[in-house]
Amino acid sequence: MRHTVISAVAGTVDALRLRHPTRVGIDGVDGAGKTVFGDELASALRRLGRHVIRAGIDSFHNPRAVRHRLGRQSPDGYFRDSFDYELVRRVLLDPLSPGGSGRYRPAAFDHRSDRAVDVAEQRAPAGAILVFDGIFLHRPELAGHWDYSVFLRVGFDVSVPRCARRDATSPDPHAESNRRYVDGQRLYLDQCRPERRATVVIDNEDLAAPFVVA
Repeated sequence: MRHTVISAVAGTVDALRLRHPTRVGIDGVDGAGKTVFGDELASALRRLGRHVIRAGIDSFHNPRAVRHRLGRQSPDGYFRDSFDYELVRRVLLDPLSPGGSGRYRPAAFDHRSDRAVDVAEQRAPAGAILVFDGIFLHRPELAGHWDYSVFLRVGFDVSVPRCARRDATSPDPHAESNRRYVDGQRLYLDQCRPERRATVVIDNEDLAAPFVVA
């Protein structure tokens, strides 16, 4: 079942055949399975003979002082201040857009060291496909840059325990330690309506058997 869904998405993306690099966004809440889905989609596209650029929003964080300016526990701060959208557009999405230079950088900031990273500029070959994963990808700052986008639908009762297994955090969606992240993502879901903007919505609660919702 999972292979069928990944293959179907890869076939649809492969068939687009745009004049500029195809930009694919994989969206969903923390723990939705975006990175794994993106890796699997990239592998499927490579098997079809396509050159894939793999990147993600986690390489475009704002500095810690900006991320936490509303407080370390602020859901509004998580939603509004986590990422530098102007930077991701300037160094990655705009160069791969129609009329862009094709010269891009796949990463620009390491949030663990809280430092900019000096990643060499690369040139996208003809027919390249960007597979980009991350939260908040259907915000107004980014929504218009995707030629194809996926929203992975996963409830917080499933996604938060997944994050807990990965990060050794609380598995309770209602825990105070999760409030910044869960409530910040609720703001995104309520204000940006990503399921309405995505090309395809996929239920990814059962990792072995995802299915297309819309």
